[in-house]
Amino acid sequence: MAETREPDLGILIGRLGRALQEELFTRLAEQGHERVRPRHGTVLAVLPQEGARATELALLSGQHKQIVGVIVDELERLGYVARVPDPGDRRAKLVVPTPAGLDEIFKARAILADIEERHRQELGQDAYRAFKTALHQVTGAQCAWDERAPEQNTGLP
Repeated sequence: MAETREPDLGILIGRLGRALQEELFTRLAEQGHERVRPRHGTVLAVLPQEGARATELALLSGQHKQIVGVIVDELERLGYVARVPDPGDRRAKLVVPTPAGLDEIFKARAILADIEERHRQELGQDAYRAFKTALHQVTGAQCAWDERAPEQNTGLP
């Protein structure tokens, strides 16, 4: 008989992420953004209204600059962003949201706020706040794993 055990953190976070993306992008499609895919959220979720350089977007999203560049190319073809000269350095380009990009960003934020409110109502304000605090702490600790001494990074449990 197979042993049943509680799903580990990776499984839980993966399920949560996939379910969240599925709802978000289904609802975005219903609101006119059917060509936007979860990978595009890597850029759109962190893109300031005034724009940012691709290197900044890579830092904000935690992705490699090359990946961000490919996503920006796709979003530009879809009409969600444009590359414009950076007023602070004419050699550099800013990635700025177009009107369609701004519409998607605002709608995505509203949908995510609605999803969070649903979970806040289900769990209760205090439990939801505690959950978010703990999730921030675990995420920060996990993101810092490679800053530890090399002998601690064995990759073993």
